[in-house]
Amino acid sequence: MRTMAIASVTAIVLATGSVAAGSPAHAAGGGPDQDARAGKTTLTLAYTAGAGYTAAVVVTCDPAGGVHPKVKKVCKTLRKVKGDPARLKPVNGICTLQYAPVTAEITGTWRGRKVDWSRTFGNTCEMARATGVLFTF
Repeated sequence: MRTMAIASVTAIVLATGSVAAGSPAHAAGGGPDQDARAGKTTLTLAYTAGAGYTAAVVVTCDPAGGVHPKVKKVCKTLRKVKGDPARLKPVNGICTLQYAPVTAEITGTWRGRKVDWSRTFGNTCEMARATGVLFTF
């Protein structure tokens, strides 16, 4: 009976494709609540430009994983600030005064602690100065 139930659920999922297909944490059987209980790190890094485009990646740390091209550096950067992006220190540099607002967001869990951070910058240069490698995807 159990085998039949599992086969039925599998068939339904395959037919409908309704298991949070976009989320690696969900696809692996986990999720934000499970990650928080287990002390795991699963974060979604996203930015949205006022011009209308959005980009996002999912990152895991310990071990580092995900599709961010510099995921190991992302995890190292976040470890330095204990997973709190508000503690990042901007690097020195020059940005143009062009106003092209972009909003950066980090949501998920850092070592089991919930993260929900968002900040709007005047342009992508300002975002890069303030967040370093985090949004270089």
